Amino acid sequence: MNWEFAALAILAAALISGFAWYERTHPGSRMLALVATLAGLAAIGRIAFAPIPNVKPTTDIIFIAGFALGGAPGFVVGAVAALSSNLLFGQGPWTPWQMVAWGLCGVFGAIIGRVSGQQLGRIPLALLCGVAGLGFGAVMDGSIWVTYAGGQGITQYLAISATSLPFNIAHALGNVVFALAFGPALLRAVMRYRTRLEVSWSDAPPSGAAAERVASAPLAAIAVALVVAAAAVVPASAQAASAPLRAARYLASVQNSDGGWGFSGGSRTTAVATSWTIIGLAAAGYDPLSARRRGRSPKGLLRGWALRARTTADIERTALALAAAGLSPSTGGLMTRLVRSQRADGSFAGLINLTSYGLLALRASGRRARSSSVRKAAWWITRRQNRDGGFNFRRRGGASSIDDTAGALQAIAAAGLRRGSAAQRAVRYLAARQNGDGGYPLMPSGRSNGQSTALAVQALVAAGRNPDRQRRRGAHSPLSYIRALQSSRGSIRYARSSAATPVWVTSQALAALAKRPLPIRIIRR
Repeated sequence: MNWEFAALAILAAALISGFAWYERTHPGSRMLALVATLAGLAAIGRIAFAPIPNVKPTTDIIFIAGFALGGAPGFVVGAVAALSSNLLFGQGPWTPWQMVAWGLCGVFGAIIGRVSGQQLGRIPLALLCGVAGLGFGAVMDGSIWVTYAGGQGITQYLAISATSLPFNIAHALGNVVFALAFGPALLRAVMRYRTRLEVSWSDAPPSGAAAERVASAPLAAIAVALVVAAAAVVPASAQAASAPLRAARYLASVQNSDGGWGFSGGSRTTAVATSWTIIGLAAAGYDPLSARRRGRSPKGLLRGWALRARTTADIERTALALAAAGLSPSTGGLMTRLVRSQRADGSFAGLINLTSYGLLALRASGRRARSSSVRKAAWWITRRQNRDGGFNFRRRGGASSIDDTAGALQAIAAAGLRRGSAAQRAVRYLAARQNGDGGYPLMPSGRSNGQSTALAVQALVAAGRNPDRQRRRGAHSPLSYIRALQSSRGSIRYARSSAATPVWVTSQALAALAKRPLPIRIIRR
C-alpha cells in the first residue's frame, strides 16, 4: 500500500465518520437549514475573496459554526463548504483534504466552545480563528507532502511548510482581521438561533399521586414567536397541520389569563402543568415565553415558583422549566438549594426518580457530565438497577416501571454514559416491554398510555435509538400510538380507552414527537 492510497483511505474514513457523527445527532429540519446556510456562507466567503490568496473569512465562519453548534455540525459545515466552493475552483485530489481540514476547524471550534462554556471575547475569538487557519495550513501542507513530494520524510514536510509559510500566515492574519470585524456579531446571531433551535430538557417529578410520575426528554427550541400566531396562519383543519403543530396550537388555546396552564383546559394554573407545557412547546420549536394570554407570559409565574420552591421535586421541576424557557435555572437560588439537598452518596432524597431528575437539573444548570455532583448521582442510580434492566422509583429490587426506567435512562445518558452497560440494559428493558399497539404501559403487561409511551420515546432518543424503528410487535411504533391518541383539536388522550386529555400528557407527547436527543443545555437569551 503506497502513501497516497493510505492517505485517501484515512481521509475517506474521517469524512464518513464525520457525516455519520452528524447523522447520529438526529438533526432536525431547522438544524439542517442552519448548517446548509452556514456552509453556503463559508463557500461564498471563499469565492468573494478569491483574488487575495489565502485571505478569506471561510475558516472563521466554520470555527464559529462549530463553537456555537457543536462538533458534528461544525465538521459538516467545513466539509460541505470545501466541496461546494470547489465546484467553482475545481475538484481534485486536494478536495478531500480541504474537506477534512475545514471540518477539523469546525471540531476545533466545538472543543473551544465546550472548554470556554461558549463565552469568548472579541480578541480571544480572533486569535483562535487565527490558530484554526494555521491548523488548516498544516493539514494542507500534509496533502502536498503525501501527494506530490515524492518522499515522505520529515525533511520534505518541513521544506513544504517553509515554502507555504507566507500563505499560511496570510490566512491566519486574515482570519484574525475578519474575526475582529464580524466574529462576535456572527457568533451572537448563530447562538441566538441555536438557543431557540436545539435545547434539551427534562422535567422533575411532580409531587403527588399518579399525575406526578416523572420523566425527562430532550428538546429543541427555535426562535419562532408563533405559538399563538400559528393558529392564525395555519389552517384549522386537522389534516392540514402536523401532529406536533396541532398539539402546540391546542396548548396555546388553553392558556390561562395569568400566563400559565392547569391540568386541563380551563382549570386553575398549577406549577406542574405550566412547567410541562413550557417544556412541550419548546420541544415543538416554539419560544414558550411568546405564548401570551391577555399580555401575560409564564415568565413571572416561573420566577415566583423559583423563589418559593423548597421540596426537591419542586426545585428540580422549576429549574428544568426555566431552562426550557430560556431563563437561568439558578433563578431564585434554585440551584443552590438543589446542590445542598444532594446527599453525600450522590442521591437526592434517597429516591431513584428524584436523583434522576436532580442529575438532569444539574446538567441544565451548566454542570458538566464529568463534574463530581453529576458523576456521583449517575453512579448512585446505576447501582440500583434491577436485574431485568429496569428501575423502581425507590429502591433496587422494587418492581420496575416504564416511567422510572425512562427517567433513569435519561439521567444516565445525560451523564455521558449512554453506551455503558446500565444504559444498554435499560434500553433492552424498554424494547422488551412495548405492547402490540406500539405503546407502553406504566407497569409491564398493563395497557398502553400516552404518558408512559412519551417518556419511553424520550428515553430511547436519549440513548441514541430511533423511536420510529422501535416496533416489537406488529407494525406499530410508539410515535404512531401517540398520534392515534390525538383529537381533532390537537389534544392527546391519556389512553385509547379514556376520553381525558390532561394538559401535561399533551405536553409530554409533544416533546416525544419532537425526538430531540441530549445533552441538556442551558438556554441563553
